[in-house]
Amino acid sequence: MLRATLASVEAVSQPADQPCYLTDYSPRDRPWDVHRAQAQVVEGVYQGTVFDSLAGRIKGCTGHLGFVWSDPDPETGELHLKLRSAHFCRVRHCPVCQWRRSLMWQARFLKALPAIEAEHPSARWVFLTLTVRNCPVTDLRRTIQDMNQAWQRLIKRREFDSNTLGWIRTTEVTRGKDDLAHPHFHVLMMVRPSYFTHNYITQRRWTELWQECARLDYTPIVHVKAVKPKLGVGSLDQLPLRRAIAETLKYAVKPQDMRDDWLIELTRQVYHLRFIASGGILKNVLREGEETEQDLLLADDPSATDASEPDVYFRWRRDIRRYVKR
Repeated sequence: MLRATLASVEAVSQPADQPCYLTDYSPRDRPWDVHRAQAQVVEGVYQGTVFDSLAGRIKGCTGHLGFVWSDPDPETGELHLKLRSAHFCRVRHCPVCQWRRSLMWQARFLKALPAIEAEHPSARWVFLTLTVRNCPVTDLRRTIQDMNQAWQRLIKRREFDSNTLGWIRTTEVTRGKDDLAHPHFHVLMMVRPSYFTHNYITQRRWTELWQECARLDYTPIVHVKAVKPKLGVGSLDQLPLRRAIAETLKYAVKPQDMRDDWLIELTRQVYHLRFIASGGILKNVLREGEETEQDLLLADDPSATDASEPDVYFRWRRDIRRYVKR
């Protein structure tokens, strides 16, 4: 969310021959410039390849942004620039759309959470990371499919099923040494309170379970940690839970890994693979693949009802890789 005061908005002015940048209105706006510049790099990688059509879509993504000003905060006079006009390409590996999609998923989760927790006030949260050995990027599709099958076996195990009320699982792929792909799962689980008493699963046991279900001939790296509650404070105010949600729903592929022929092969390998799954009382909270352009537009302001025309517009300058005022 972008912020400014009435005084700072009035003070934003540049000589006629110099552009006025979006970050002149708010330094906190910098992510727009960063992600759009990364998208321009991805566009260049796709250009002239079998994915040239994706390059064309990314080129037209968020070229113009329209914002409205919020009402001033009655105490601080602070204003927010709220996005109300933009076109998103919705290409899976577009850094801008991936960023907005992550914000949208987090907003959806946080919106659904109060009602879920009200029904299960004693439930706790556990964050689990499951890995396998790095693989050549050309073997990524088969590796992820094997991991998905292993996950289906894991959730049927008594230790998982008896403890877990609901779960959200995301797939992340990072670029490892020697350009190997490192696919892994991030899982946020809502567990029964008995998990931390007589049904506790140690990290060693989680590792054994994952090794058995993935049918691995080596010991995989598995991390598990409790999301510790803060006494006397509702879950939505808890920084640990917010961090766990953000870590679970972050980018599927880091923008810095999206370069050269590795990205081309990655795109080919993950075509039509789903990177989000959920179950139990958290099933369908995120609804992967159903997002609309409006969802991405309001990703950081999902409760917005303001349909007025934007107050201020910015366009992307490809030569200097910054948004400037129109």
